[in-house]
Amino acid sequence: MSGVAHERSQTSVVHTGKKAVYGLAFAALGIVYGDIGTSPLYAVKEAFGPHAGMPATRESVLGVLSLIVWSIIAVVCVKYGAMLLKVDNRGEGGILALVALLSRKQREVGGAASVRSRALLVILGAFGAALLYGDGMITPVMSVFGAVEGLREIEGLTAADKLTVESMVVPVSCAILIILFLVQSRGTAGVAKWFSPITAVWFGMIAATGIGGIFQHPDIIKAVNPVYGIQLLMTIGVHGIALLGAVVLVITGAEALYADMGHFGKTPIRMAWYGVVLPSLMLNYFGQGALVLSWLEKQPAGSLSKLVYPGHPFFDLVPDVVLPAAIVVATLAAVVASQALISGAFSLTQQATQLGFAPRVQIIHTSDSQAGQIYIPEVNWFLLISCLCLAIGFKSSSNLASAYGISVTGTMLITTVLFYAVMRDRWGWGRPAALAVSGVFLGIDLVFLGANLTKIAHGGWVPLVVAMIIFVMMRTWRDGRAVVSEKTKAAGIELSELIASLRESPPPRVDGDAVFLTANSMGVPITLLHHLRHNRVLHQRVILLAIVSEEIPRVKHSERATLEDVGDGFYRATLRFGFRESPDILHSLKLFREHDLYIDPNHSTFYLGRQILVLAHGRGVRGGLSRFSKSLFMFMSRNARSATAFFGLPPGRVIEIGAQVEL
Repeated sequence: MSGVAHERSQTSVVHTGKKAVYGLAFAALGIVYGDIGTSPLYAVKEAFGPHAGMPATRESVLGVLSLIVWSIIAVVCVKYGAMLLKVDNRGEGGILALVALLSRKQREVGGAASVRSRALLVILGAFGAALLYGDGMITPVMSVFGAVEGLREIEGLTAADKLTVESMVVPVSCAILIILFLVQSRGTAGVAKWFSPITAVWFGMIAATGIGGIFQHPDIIKAVNPVYGIQLLMTIGVHGIALLGAVVLVITGAEALYADMGHFGKTPIRMAWYGVVLPSLMLNYFGQGALVLSWLEKQPAGSLSKLVYPGHPFFDLVPDVVLPAAIVVATLAAVVASQALISGAFSLTQQATQLGFAPRVQIIHTSDSQAGQIYIPEVNWFLLISCLCLAIGFKSSSNLASAYGISVTGTMLITTVLFYAVMRDRWGWGRPAALAVSGVFLGIDLVFLGANLTKIAHGGWVPLVVAMIIFVMMRTWRDGRAVVSEKTKAAGIELSELIASLRESPPPRVDGDAVFLTANSMGVPITLLHHLRHNRVLHQRVILLAIVSEEIPRVKHSERATLEDVGDGFYRATLRFGFRESPDILHSLKLFREHDLYIDPNHSTFYLGRQILVLAHGRGVRGGLSRFSKSLFMFMSRNARSATAFFGLPPGRVIEIGAQVEL
């Protein structure tokens, strides 16, 4: 009897596990696949649009569909789904998590070569992250434009009505974007429960309309053969560059599969992709291609080499009677896709701050139960202003497509380079094998990047300029903090020296605890030396609290706090946080009770250092910062969020002590 009970118990656990995986897979539909899922709104249209310059012929339609199919298979299915999802930093993915993983490994190995490799990885990772901000600017506008432009396809509109609808596209899109960004401060927990149902309806709709299109011209299935794509590229020659710039739109959003791995896990992400997203996308793309082929058969034979499809392939698939409802669903799906990019920008900024790439910013947790639900006002308003400028400046998805793709392909290229380092350093692959695998992906990335470089003159410079500005700021901040840290260390002394000097000439001791926050777990904080020099008094207990950002996503509870009693009332304490965590000092102080040290925040004084940066002539430590970099670093430092607010310390218990640092 007990054996039967045990068997039932095991079965119950298995079923519960399966239900959890299915639930995560369903949730991933709304977060991971919003961007790539809305690509059918504009990808095929742009391939035959004026920018790509591709006339609609039977050969070109089959060739374009073939390129779409095999681009998705090679990049999304193989590169991200099969390969990169195997690489995680303690469950987390994304370009900064990948950089932290490799950087930690090379730091463990040591040596001059590893130092140079780490520096290169930092540069690549910072630039890749900066490119993602450029993608985050364009995707919301592109998705919303693609949905709202469906209003043009409503049947029965008069010429005056069409002009009215045309004039409404930009204002309506801007209104949707403004509402989307205004509600960010309230958190997405309340509406996030609708994300997956909306995208599930969306994928069901695009699959159903795609099937209807395929029945119009089943011959489109031949496009599965990659020969059609190769023949098309060979036939059109240099014009294929512009075409590939449109084809790349079908893989925008592939990076989300890897970046969101920590939220859902690789199995649910793959399950959602192969079970729902991939078949829905393929059916719709084939349906749009079949629609164009069916339209071609109705045209005069003598004009086939010059024809450009006049309508919108996506919305033309939808029956007129349900077109208004389809536009509503498409708009909601575009909002979901935009929300995923906005939340990703918030998460990326939090990681950059914790890893030392960005100054402290205001991070607001909008959910008590979900740690990933955060809101960063500075990023939110930057993205809103950027999106509105893009919407007003480009006016349509076709125009914006000229600027879309450079950031995506640049990030994919950098990810491939980092993946090569993973195969060599983490998996132990030999150079020939690693080069063979990564070389295939690198070739694809270079082809797509080269195709998108032609867009620079037509608006592609916008995300590149933004990415370069953000990259310069990220690198300047990291290098500037390194210079300040080195100068601060040079001005400090060892704790043993301080204790020895205090024994010879002991200062008065007052009741209470003094907590001196420092980023350096060794040595004596400058704030303590200044405090002694000016106040000539010490508390009964002095805690030197180091806040350390680790190159892992989250730190285990058992490893969060460490404590060392060094005698004479001095304690060296350390709190460690991962790059996906926001430091909560007051809550974490309770962990020291496990080490027999009770720190009462209401009866403790927190001492923080405030560096007063002074611009000096010369290049600084080790020839580090240029004069421009020094000025930029000083500006960023002045505008960074105060440590008191960032760490959530009670303002009435904090004393800030200034120390001048010459750059």
